[in-house]
Amino acid sequence: MFIGAQSLTSKNRLDANAEQILIEQCRKQNMEAFGQIVDAYQNRVFGFVKRMVGSAEEAEDVAQEVFIRAYQSVHRFDGRCSLRTWLFRIAHNLCIDVSRKKGRQISESPLTDSDNVDMIEAEDLRWNPEHLAMNDELRAVVERGISSMSDKLRTVLLLHDQEELPYEELAQMLELPVGTVKSRLFLARQHLMKTLQEYMGETA
Repeated sequence: MFIGAQSLTSKNRLDANAEQILIEQCRKQNMEAFGQIVDAYQNRVFGFVKRMVGSAEEAEDVAQEVFIRAYQSVHRFDGRCSLRTWLFRIAHNLCIDVSRKKGRQISESPLTDSDNVDMIEAEDLRWNPEHLAMNDELRAVVERGISSMSDKLRTVLLLHDQEELPYEELAQMLELPVGTVKSRLFLARQHLMKTLQEYMGETA
């Protein structure tokens, strides 16, 4: 099992029944079944990790480790969340470990990046670049805005707006109140909007 950018073309998503069957097979050390899980989710995991760590080469290593750890701990998967969410939880934890090891200092949003704003609701204006017509220059601006966020803002933006994880699953994954997830998403979108306005002016 090798994960590389050239292989990340699948947009498959397994339904709950298919996931359960494959998980049971993985618990019996069926590598073919695990390969189907990798095929279904490797592109999404890689995309998330790349935006979290910033380097495609490093992202390949981290994404590889995500699936290694998933296979090693599949017997502990209890089904309380989807398999996809569980994989993103592993990926998120590994990305945070990478950030800590680097001692990376990431500029925070100019807005208050605080969990005391739990009542803020994030307007549902999704930034997902795959759904927007953007030229390469504008796409680069969006990516720069994402990379300049704190890890906790970037995580909720990527997983909710791009990966479409619902608030409740994100809250469970991050062990946060739903209100905090919504607040972080609001702040992340505001941070991204500020980046776009600096590039485009008020038309952003």
